[in-house]
Amino acid sequence: MRGETTPSGHRRVPVIYIALSGNTQIRGLNAAICRFYRLPVTGNADTLGERAVDAVLSMKTSAIIIDDVHFLAGAKSNSVRMANQLKYLANVFPVTLIYVGVGVQQRGMLREGFSNKETALAQFGRRTTPLTLLPFQVEDDEGREHWQTLLKTIEQKLVLAEKYPGMLARDLSDYLFARSTGHFASLMALINRGCLRAIRSGHERLDEDLMNQVKNDAAAEAARKELEAEIKAGLLTTRPVSPLRSRRKSA
Repeated sequence: MRGETTPSGHRRVPVIYIALSGNTQIRGLNAAICRFYRLPVTGNADTLGERAVDAVLSMKTSAIIIDDVHFLAGAKSNSVRMANQLKYLANVFPVTLIYVGVGVQQRGMLREGFSNKETALAQFGRRTTPLTLLPFQVEDDEGREHWQTLLKTIEQKLVLAEKYPGMLARDLSDYLFARSTGHFASLMALINRGCLRAIRSGHERLDEDLMNQVKNDAAAEAARKELEAEIKAGLLTTRPVSPLRSRRKSA
């Protein structure tokens, strides 16, 4: 929108993405930022930090996404040091910091390892606004419409020779919900693996016979049978109820 270069001629990088691991150190975080900008990653943590600050300012970055931030949970000294580093980044980077993680509040990350009585000492929690992303649900028409919209969007982006309109949103809607339990990560893993099998086998489309040959994550598979039974019994559906049916029910 604002051009590939800044007014001063630097490459424009509006958003950067960093993923943490279980053993990420401060130097590793700074190096990951520099690596995203394609800058040298030589030097100590302070040198890399200064280099990263220069890049953020000169390349007009406005948002930094840090994924798998739940790895910082716990009272370990490294976790506390990393939380302090993230606070430092918030102070020196004129950007919006977006942290993505699983069970962040439950793991005590926002407390930085402090006990419940010492929560007031945790500055990270004071500077962070938690936002919750719930699984897709099909208990009402609004939820069903969101699920249908998601499947239609995914379907449009699939590259399969025998793909057809309604392949996901019509023919596999209930099936995919049961197999993913409404979780986006489980859904995408299932579809990606299904597409890989469809391409390698020459089938070139997704259907139940093919998808039944695809394994999904353990959590989704564990909850699959119960959801399939509810759908088969007519107790659950992923398709919006038509206005006509709604009027008849109310009447």
